[in-house]
Order: sequence, then structure tokens, then C-alpha cells
Amino acid sequence: MSVQPALVVETIEATEVIEGAPARQKPAGRFRMERVNWPGTIILILCAVTVLIPLYVTLTTAFKTQGQAVDGNAFSLPAPFSIDGFVTAWGLTNFPLAFTITAFVTGFTVAGTILLASIASFAIARNWDKRLFRWSFYYLLMAMFIPFPVLALPQIQLTGLAGLDNPVGVTILHIMFQLSFSVLLFTAFLRSIPLELEESARIDGASTWQAFWQLIFPLLAPMSATVGIFAFLASWNDFMMPSLIISDPGQQTLPVVQAIFQTQFSNNYNVSFASYLMAMAPAIIVYLFTQRWVMEGVTQGAVKG
Repeated sequence: MSVQPALVVETIEATEVIEGAPARQKPAGRFRMERVNWPGTIILILCAVTVLIPLYVTLTTAFKTQGQAVDGNAFSLPAPFSIDGFVTAWGLTNFPLAFTITAFVTGFTVAGTILLASIASFAIARNWDKRLFRWSFYYLLMAMFIPFPVLALPQIQLTGLAGLDNPVGVTILHIMFQLSFSVLLFTAFLRSIPLELEESARIDGASTWQAFWQLIFPLLAPMSATVGIFAFLASWNDFMMPSLIISDPGQQTLPVVQAIFQTQFSNNYNVSFASYLMAMAPAIIVYLFTQRWVMEGVTQGAVKG
């Protein structure tokens, strides 16, 4: 007489329960498909299209000849493929000099912002119960709501009197205007770091500076990357501040040089778009390689451990 399969399964499960072994879970059923949020998806597609179409036109026009660039068909592919626009733009805008100045301003802005904002945030977060540090934090937050055009005229006068009407002055102002938002991010992240780590370092004889540089600052790496990315994009793409502060046209940054170039050679579309592409390529490349750190740093700082 054959044993029924159902009886065999029940016998095995009963034996496992008697022996104290955990019962096997029944296999889950088929995964249910989640509903697609069509309104949100359509909005995201439209937002992506508004960015991708101008980028496509920029890429194709930059590699066209001058005749193709003015034929009225902006969506056609380059035929033949030409780099004459890049060669012309390289010489007309003195691109190497403008690129070097912009890289100098952006690099020191990123380094200065991370350094000053992390130190200030560490002091504020660890002395939050003291009124001076708490009100200093609120003071920095209020500075976020003051746009640069409101302070443009006083800044122009002060930088001129101090002899900072040059890329160095722009770098200092970029750091100052990035401090508010950066301190906000760093402070939120520092509140998620347990105080026990610093207390153990102090028991071992570490001073405040040693605890910060050797223990806390390395832990701030995700948020430092986030702050650095925001500072990089803001400094590299800034047009208004360099155009108002820098008095020597030969020391202008790329966005200002692009604006001057656009007004003087606006009919050479292939040269203009090639120049724009060379100017925005570094920012696009940096963001593509570092975008994952933006949300990582923000989400880690949003949860208090």
C-alpha cells in the first residue's frame, strides 16, 4: 500500500517541531505587480525631455559645419562630422586661460567650504546647549534667505577697496555664500554621530582638535562629498558674482567668457555651441561620477543614530 504524499509532508513537519527545529516557512506566492504612478512618471518624462532635447541640439550643432548649423534643421545629425567649431572656439575665447581660472576658483571654493563648514558645524553641534553657538547657527541659516543681488553693490565696493576685485575675491565670496547651506548639512550629519566615540577618544588622551581630525572628520566623508558637489556646481556655473567682482576682463571665468563670446559671435552657431559644450563638460562629468554621494550624504544626515 503506497503512502500518500500529503501524509509524508505532515509527518516530516511534525518531526521537526518535536525535535525543536524551526518549521520551514511556506514559499511565498507570486509577487504582485505594483501599480505604476502614471502622473508622476509622465511629469518626470517631460522634465527629462526638457533637459535632453537642448543637450542633444548642443551636441549635434557643436559637431556641424557652419553651413549645417544655419540650415534651420537643428535636429539633424552632423554630416560630415566636423570639429572646426571646437578649434575656433578654443582660440577665440582663450579657453585654456579661462578654464584654469575657473578651476582655480572652483577648487579652492570646494576645499574652503568643506574645511570651514565642517569645523563650524562641529563646534555648533557639540555646543548646542550654549546660546552663542545656537544663535550662530540661526544666524547662518538666515543668510540663506539673502540673495546676492541685494548685497551686490556693497560687495563690489568692499572688494575694490580691499584689492580683491580678482579671482581670489570671488573665491572668498563663494566660500562665504556656501557656508550657510553647508553648515546646515554638516550639523544634521554630526547629530547622527554618537558622542560616545569622542568620549572614548578623550579618555585615551585626545584633545578636541585630535578628536575632530582623526575621528570625526573621516566620518564626515559622505557629507563632505555632498557639500563639495554642491559647492563645485555653484562655483563653476556662477555668472553674476565674477562678472561684477572681477575688474580685469582677461581674468574672467568661463561663464562670463561665454556670455562675452555669445554677444560677439552669435551667428557662428557651431562655434558657440562648441564653446558652451567645452564649458559645461567638466561639470557634467563631475556630477555623473559623484551623484550617488549626494543622496547618500543627505539621507545619512537625516536620520539620527
